[in-house]
Amino acid sequence: MAVLSGGLLYAYADDLAAPAKAADPVERSAQADFRIVTLADGLDHPWGMAFLPDGGILITERSGTLRLFTDGKLQDGPIDGTPAVAARGQGGLLDVAVHPGFAENRLVYLSYAGPGEGGASTEVARGRLDGMALQDVEVLFRAVPKSGGTGHFGSRLVFDGDGKLFISLGDRRQIREPQNLGNHIGTVVRLNDDGSVPEDNPFVGQADALPEIFSYGHRNVQGMTLHPESGQLWAHEHGPRGGDELNLLKAAANYGWPVITHGIDYSGAIISDKTEAEGMEQPVVYWDPSIAPSGMAFYDGEMFPQWQGDLFVGALAHLHLRRLEMEGDKVVGQESLLVDLGERIRDVRSGPDGYLYVLTDSSDGMLIRLEPAG
Repeated sequence: MAVLSGGLLYAYADDLAAPAKAADPVERSAQADFRIVTLADGLDHPWGMAFLPDGGILITERSGTLRLFTDGKLQDGPIDGTPAVAARGQGGLLDVAVHPGFAENRLVYLSYAGPGEGGASTEVARGRLDGMALQDVEVLFRAVPKSGGTGHFGSRLVFDGDGKLFISLGDRRQIREPQNLGNHIGTVVRLNDDGSVPEDNPFVGQADALPEIFSYGHRNVQGMTLHPESGQLWAHEHGPRGGDELNLLKAAANYGWPVITHGIDYSGAIISDKTEAEGMEQPVVYWDPSIAPSGMAFYDGEMFPQWQGDLFVGALAHLHLRRLEMEGDKVVGQESLLVDLGERIRDVRSGPDGYLYVLTDSSDGMLIRLEPAG
């Protein structure tokens, strides 16, 4: 089977994916019954995935390895040539994306916690995939400043329809800095595919702002995706104790952290008594108590017509996959899936073959595919 997605022709031979087995559990949901098929296990805290035109899937492991799932199985050993990472706490090898022109240029992009003087920060590198190795690896972006601590690196990678690369970042637990445009803390960054700054970025030419910044006032953005029809960029971010947010991203917009928030500190202390302020964006929806969101995708496949246009969000807390029923830019319903699986859901992607793919976050992490039960 061949599927056209994002300008790339994805080939799916019958032997590329393990067939459903009678033992695969079936879950009955409000709109679609589905079978939970485990394609691979034994992954070390997998974090992100990207689909290749030949049907393969690249998978990052937070410990620093890049793996390849192809021909219906996880290949032995990692892909060589990945950059050194600070694999501590929430840090390590994080997201992966392929260039929109991957079929011609073979370029793979990785985000990770990069070590350096002063600690670590989120970095992005790219290399050319040649067999089981990345060649000509170069660092395109380093968030400033480097700092100590092991939390809140972000980070997701998304190419838009114009080939611009968006990088989501975290506040590195430096709570006052996300309102400071003079660093990358708590921002979403927009770059050309070679790491240069687009001339039409919103803060280009502003003396007190870094030109890479697209939006700011974020806490820890671990989910970001494009709407398949409108091309709008959506993101979610971790709140503190409560107050996780789903946002529609806009150029130059301030999303308020920590001046406004729907959450409180983990200690119970009040971070801010404001949930809104002039010049600061309101979330499309927020979660209190927190679901600890990670990974996000709009479903646009043919396998589950009832789900088309729905937004899926991984939940690290409460151990489930959250389905958001959408009407335009509004959330009109929510449902928790995969609850009985009992796993932290780190990433979710709508595959070019029409299935929904999920990564679970553990030392024995799994790549799962959701298939129609009927």
